Amino acid sequence: MTSSPTRRRTAEVTAVRRIGDSAPHSAFTDLIRYAGSWFCAFREARTHLSDDGVLRVLTSTDGRSWTSATVIAQAGTDLRDPRFVARPDGRLQLLAAAATGAATKTFQTVTWLSTDGHAWGDPTPVGEPGVWVWRAAWHDDAMYGVGYATREPRFARLYRSTDGVDLRQWVPTLFEDGYPNESGLVFAPDGTALCLLRRDAATASAQLGTAVPPYRDWTWTDLGVQVGGPTLLRLPDGLLLAGVRLHEGEVRTAICVVDPDRGELTELVALPSGGDTSYPGLVWHDDLLRVSYYSSHEGRTCVYLAEVSLTG
Repeated sequence: MTSSPTRRRTAEVTAVRRIGDSAPHSAFTDLIRYAGSWFCAFREARTHLSDDGVLRVLTSTDGRSWTSATVIAQAGTDLRDPRFVARPDGRLQLLAAAATGAATKTFQTVTWLSTDGHAWGDPTPVGEPGVWVWRAAWHDDAMYGVGYATREPRFARLYRSTDGVDLRQWVPTLFEDGYPNESGLVFAPDGTALCLLRRDAATASAQLGTAVPPYRDWTWTDLGVQVGGPTLLRLPDGLLLAGVRLHEGEVRTAICVVDPDRGELTELVALPSGGDTSYPGLVWHDDLLRVSYYSSHEGRTCVYLAEVSLTG
């Protein structure tokens, strides 16, 4: 089943810690629990759009005290938006975009593999130039990733890979109306795939896509709300959560409930945030939701780690 429990939920932010503030602009986060430790990845640079981005990976044993595991840099390249992928072979994978060029940037998705979250080796190009594979997830014996075209014509594309590196087109045009781009992707226990897709043109309203194996045919529902930096997380009890930037009213990073059957996205709780903010990473561990995200509400753009308790 794709639907989440219908009982009313409430959420409370119980703790927030600033964990990344060593650069003028620290942003675009992801979070994972791997090999008994926490890892948070994000971009460090001068500004949101500067061409000097490097990837910082922090690690923690308790989610409170964080140290640097590594910094990944590539000469002459702006590395952007790192995304973790938990692999079935026990290794940890990191996806990011390598942007090059000045006036007209070109984008190539790259990936690294690690056995400990600290040593990452050399990057490997994946997918196709100009199609940014923004997030990916494994299901059964394959990894699926949603990429989007960084130039006209705009479209989203679904990739499939049996090794996480050789990405092949699976659905060449997954969605194409209204400049689709960033996405969240999860799989339910029955194999149903769900994709939360950001759009930035036309009505700019987010889309929720669902598909069953083999994921060739998708059904899309307009959620009627604009989001940024989306990610999805399915809790053990079936509740489907989204971490997004919301634009209505004060811009903020929020945790929302997604109801696939009703086609609704409902805000549960806003995190302390504002201005340049979003790109959360979500992890459920020991009955507590941990959220990495970035925000400029305290002045300089920094990375934060929030703990959110859910009741109901």
